[in-house]
Amino acid sequence: MVKSVEINAHAKINLALDVISRREDGYHELRMIMQQIELHDVLYIEEIEAGNISISCSNPNIPVDASNLVYKSWKLMSNLYKVDNGIRIHIDKHIPVAAGLAGGSADAAAVLKGLNTLWNMGLTNQELMDIAVNIGADVPYCIMGKTALAEGIGEKLTAIQKMKETHILLAKPPIDVSTAQVYKSLDLDNIKRHPDIEGLIKYINSNYQKELASNMVNVLETVTAKKYPIIEKIKLEMMRFGALGSMMSGSGPSVFGIFDDYENMSRCKNDLERWAGKVIMTKTI
Repeated sequence: MVKSVEINAHAKINLALDVISRREDGYHELRMIMQQIELHDVLYIEEIEAGNISISCSNPNIPVDASNLVYKSWKLMSNLYKVDNGIRIHIDKHIPVAAGLAGGSADAAAVLKGLNTLWNMGLTNQELMDIAVNIGADVPYCIMGKTALAEGIGEKLTAIQKMKETHILLAKPPIDVSTAQVYKSLDLDNIKRHPDIEGLIKYINSNYQKELASNMVNVLETVTAKKYPIIEKIKLEMMRFGALGSMMSGSGPSVFGIFDDYENMSRCKNDLERWAGKVIMTKTI
């Protein structure tokens, strides 16, 4: 009998992203507020007879070899727990690729969760998060989900009160951004505005949606938005259509807007679709 699981892999946005310092190992010390959104990929994971892995994806541009984080998740779990069952994984891809939305990390986290179920391992979320840090900095958060403060390189996580359900409009302009290059180009000494992380957490705890949205800051915009003016253009357009706030997610290039009016969001989507690339209406979860 074939055993299989189906699991959703949710995207994330950053409600704040601050870079504190550059570490000796070349990584950066970060403080971020992460928020999971309804937009998700769907992963189908099933056992097969051959003791190996087969990966397929609905998006032909996604590599399905050992460079995919999904493969790394399977390899790590099978090595750690000495499981040699064959696995077939299909990724039904909906999260835009290389967009600052942690799509690859979310898929990797989904595989850890899926294999935990499929192989009856009984690992807790914390145990899965401890494994996940070996795959990528965002993967532990994708295990935890919801609303969280992330520190270190993103692996030190503190759950905070879940943000109330909120309309989110996402726009992924047709440009590619290298995360490594963005961090390399960041001038820490000339960042004029840093996010007030503690203040933003208070707004989340108090359900002060407008104050939260209008005080979001992502210091990586000083690099990405400067290089790609379309990012600032999308932000301004979202605000013009009534967004409470708009910001780039991660290292970009995706931009999101927080809306309290569905009709305004829908009108903004129709406008942006003419020139801003892929546009998606979603919500926080």
